[in-house]
Amino acid sequence: MTAAPVLRAPAEEAYADELVRLVTADAGERKPPGWKLSPRAVRSFVVGDKSAGVTRKFYGDDALVERSIVTLMSQRGLLLVGEPGTAKSMLSELLSAAISGSSQRVVQGSVGTTDDKIAYTWNYALLIAEGPSERALVRAPLFQAMEAGGICRIEEITRIQPEISDSLIGVLSDKALHIPELGATSDAVLAARPGFNVIATANLRDRGVNELSSALKRRFNFETVQPLTDRKMQAVLIAEQTADLLDEAGVDDRLAPDVVELLVDVFADLRTGRTSDGTAVAAPTAVMSAAEAVAVGYSAALDAHYFDGGTATGAHIARQLIGTVCKDNADDGPKLDQYFDVVVRGRAKRGSQWAAALDAHRATRG
Repeated sequence: MTAAPVLRAPAEEAYADELVRLVTADAGERKPPGWKLSPRAVRSFVVGDKSAGVTRKFYGDDALVERSIVTLMSQRGLLLVGEPGTAKSMLSELLSAAISGSSQRVVQGSVGTTDDKIAYTWNYALLIAEGPSERALVRAPLFQAMEAGGICRIEEITRIQPEISDSLIGVLSDKALHIPELGATSDAVLAARPGFNVIATANLRDRGVNELSSALKRRFNFETVQPLTDRKMQAVLIAEQTADLLDEAGVDDRLAPDVVELLVDVFADLRTGRTSDGTAVAAPTAVMSAAEAVAVGYSAALDAHYFDGGTATGAHIARQLIGTVCKDNADDGPKLDQYFDVVVRGRAKRGSQWAAALDAHRATRG
């Protein structure tokens, strides 16, 4: 039976062919206990290796990727922190897929996350019929990862209540999970298999929501994922990721290089509060990340394809930009207007895409 298509396959499925090639090329290489690939091959999977036919998936600091891999070899937990849209979750998924062969043992942190969503709960029909037993256990992501010798991912760990997240302290220290309901039986302690570890992510804008305890912090190595600032790399990222999204949508159009350049410049200007030639602009409170730029580019291409019957221009970028800049704070609208009046107006004199963007913004904002 043919599997039904999905909107987004996990990394281990989306890049299954690349993983097979890496496993084959990796034969004979030394691997940490429980790992599917050697550290060098894990790095290649994440940042790409043209000689092996492996694409780059994470655009950012390659040294950070290497440090993250070393942390996971050292058996300390890895905590990726950064601004929204810096690909923390993507990096977590890619590392898990390459190291464990699965990225799907995931805890989504929220105010409603409880112990049973992290470690285990019970099949209550069996619990009532038989009492506490190994057969009645329902394994949550942490339990599954320990049992399989894999990576457990915890998204937005600072959104979890401290009394819940502190349950990780013993697991990260002892690499064992105690199940007191099973009494003194041999099943009462689950010892993690080699390869087990935890990758957590935290949003810098959420600091103060739930501060991690000092004891839990000591069980993690912190790595800060910085926003992508290299404009050439941003252009490659936007072009490649919008192309992938458009392929999935069945749209053959692509963003033209000058449209990509416009998108990169606008996001860089608004993120930093300064243009490349030194003109100061009012930076909005909204997140102006590379991920948001991809979303704007993708939406602009769909807008152009379905409503104008053509390819995206600066006008389509301008129309889609408003929803991104103004979604967090109504006061960001005037900041965007000022940017167009000061910066885009000047650029419109020397580029048709900028002129189209200026006209579209004026029409949209009235």
